[in-house]
Amino acid sequence: MRPRRVEWHVCSWPESGVIQSLKVGLDTSATCCYRANHVIPFPITRMTIEASSLRRGLALASLYTGVFLPPLDYFIVNLALPAIHVGLKASDAQIQLTVSAYALAYAVVLITGGRLGDLYGRRRIFMIGMAAFVVASALCGMAMSGEVLVASRVVQGISAALITPQVLASIRTVFPAQMQARLMGLYGFVFGLASVAGQVGGGALIDLHPWGLDWRVVFLVNVPIGMLALVGTWRYLPESRAERRARIDVPGMVALTIALMLLIYPLTVGRELHWPAWTFWSLGLCIPAFVAFIRIERWIAQQARDPLVDVAVLSQPVVAIGLLLAFLFYSIAAFFLTYGIYLQEGLGWTPLQSGLGLAPYGAGYLLGPLATPWLARRIGEGLMPLGFGCLAGGFALCASQLGHGAPELAFYIGLLIAGTGQGLALPSLQRIVLAGVDARHAGMTAGAIVAMLYIGAAFAAACIGGAFFGALGEGGGAAAHAHAMRIGLEWMLVPLVTGFLVSVWMVRRRHRTTSAVRGT
Repeated sequence: MRPRRVEWHVCSWPESGVIQSLKVGLDTSATCCYRANHVIPFPITRMTIEASSLRRGLALASLYTGVFLPPLDYFIVNLALPAIHVGLKASDAQIQLTVSAYALAYAVVLITGGRLGDLYGRRRIFMIGMAAFVVASALCGMAMSGEVLVASRVVQGISAALITPQVLASIRTVFPAQMQARLMGLYGFVFGLASVAGQVGGGALIDLHPWGLDWRVVFLVNVPIGMLALVGTWRYLPESRAERRARIDVPGMVALTIALMLLIYPLTVGRELHWPAWTFWSLGLCIPAFVAFIRIERWIAQQARDPLVDVAVLSQPVVAIGLLLAFLFYSIAAFFLTYGIYLQEGLGWTPLQSGLGLAPYGAGYLLGPLATPWLARRIGEGLMPLGFGCLAGGFALCASQLGHGAPELAFYIGLLIAGTGQGLALPSLQRIVLAGVDARHAGMTAGAIVAMLYIGAAFAAACIGGAFFGALGEGGGAAAHAHAMRIGLEWMLVPLVTGFLVSVWMVRRRHRTTSAVRGT
């Protein structure tokens, strides 16, 4: 009996240094051998390729759950705040901390989470973070007081910070280079899907309150999803880590945590507290705190030890400019803060209607990553300036269309364009920056990117949110809220246009450098 037709295929699925062999049916000679960081081409059958693709697909599904849950939990809770306020009889401060405590813990721990993955294994840290996230979600859903809810949200934020950097770092280190653009596009797609699901699905869950769980269901929905991700990660995702094991940099971790707390906490709560004097002292002290952190990291590097943050890596032009662009990019977080207030308080929409009002933006956010592979083949790194341009142009159109009543068609077209821009810019930014660093620094760099996103969000909430509430004043009604929304969007154009100009300069600089290298 003749063996089935075989095909040449390069199997590049590393498995922790263990050589494995796959044999299918009658094709006893059709074998694929592979080991970590070593690719060996062997002829294998279509059945073997499909089995390998299935394993890879299940690993990606588990991994991308870590992309889906953290933003889902951020957006879904915003719509549940009124119900939480009534259900737990929580104070205004506790309601604010329900959102800000999660975001603060998440942003502060991100870089540490990425470095832990580099040192102790990205799959291991991902699973620890996901297990903690599941437990914290259950505690949030069962909370009987505002204090318990806020404490559980802090644990959620810390665990999410352990999860997120491992996704980007695993994409960078585990999967073949030819898949990077597609996987980064898929990252943006899943992130966008989570944002839409958080707004639309959250509004629907709150309105429908299935099983009589009212607001608690927005937390408990994470439990089964997270448990499935844990099983899939344990079963299908290969481990990856830096080649050399090292001890965690405790002094650097403490110094960075203090510096980030001094920066982000006053930006998060300052507006609600009417900017007391201590918020300005905290912002002033964060500067020497960051200087001290950098000196500690440089001293540790000089001692031939492994710093939490390799300052030399973050000082590379592509990384430094990328971190600046991440900061400018997430000024759009102010839009999500102000748009919900405009719709619910200004126009009197329900949570479900407000979620649907964001649907065009979400549709664009889903469209952008889907178009990324096609566009990348045609304009390459020009995707990032295109994304920033769509964001600025879309929000400019939205600002021009705000009148005294409900938004009209052109406003939603602007949302679609802006959402597409976000879906194009973010994956392209992450891919360019991560491609410029060594694989052993992938987790640290991924954590730094996401941390800069949330630092940018905190600044945007303070500055652009302040402009919105300042324009709103004591007024009410649709006209006052539309005016405030327009002011907020106009302020948001400043960082977005700056990001567009910087991204154009960055791409041109990289092209000149590449041309010079090829010329030599």
